[in-house]
Amino acid sequence: MPTLPPERSPQFQQVAESFGTDPERYDRARPRYPDALVARVAAAGREVLDVGCGTGIAARQFQAAGCTVLGIDPDPRMTEFADRTGVPVEVATFESWEPAGRTFDVVVAGTAWHWVDPVAGPAKAAQVLRPGGRLAAFWHAVDPPPDVTDAFTAVYRQVLPDLPFPIGPRSHGADAYQPLFTRAADGMRGTGAFGEPEQWRFDSARTYTRDEWLDQLPTSGALTRLAPDRLAELLNGIGSAIDALGGRFTTAQATVAVTAVRA
Repeated sequence: MPTLPPERSPQFQQVAESFGTDPERYDRARPRYPDALVARVAAAGREVLDVGCGTGIAARQFQAAGCTVLGIDPDPRMTEFADRTGVPVEVATFESWEPAGRTFDVVVAGTAWHWVDPVAGPAKAAQVLRPGGRLAAFWHAVDPPPDVTDAFTAVYRQVLPDLPFPIGPRSHGADAYQPLFTRAADGMRGTGAFGEPEQWRFDSARTYTRDEWLDQLPTSGALTRLAPDRLAELLNGIGSAIDALGGRFTTAQATVAVTAVRA
């Protein structure tokens, strides 16, 4: 579930660098990407550069599909975890990373491209992609049922009324993230190096137990820097809401890729 901070706000860098607080939880709780997405992207070639690889969730999926993957991430806590799982990683932001003449068939970014500069990022991807190579940025958009959304929104408003990120009925689902997808596509067009960007959508559903939802919640960028007492209060409130809903709920999930081919 991507977090959409105010574009390049003062909090932007702090949030971007906060995900390594608990890499074990992040890797355990964050959802994987659809196999159909991985296969479709990997059809462009087997040498993959994973931008903002984090703990290596997407990288390991591409490895399992037969790809050779190099990860890049600015957080050494995340890269250390990824390295332990067999993902070679270089510690850098994508904008500052030095490719040293290396080129790739595919550049991917799983729930990470919104942390990359919207102009410099696509230009860097064009630089390291071989002709005919593919840039693919993809995100999960979770859309819980209305009763779940209403219950969670009430808890957020009570515990975190000053939360600077949107939480509520309009903050979920693929439609809420369309501005992000549009910015990604515009950045690709702006380089003049890619063909016309496409959006690929993969729909699924997932049932979360109380414990599963509470496990992934602190990995959200809106909450990674929250004081422990306020986080505990929020988790208690959300847990109680899930208990009242029967202890589990099923949510729709769309995984959307914005992708273009290097001319």
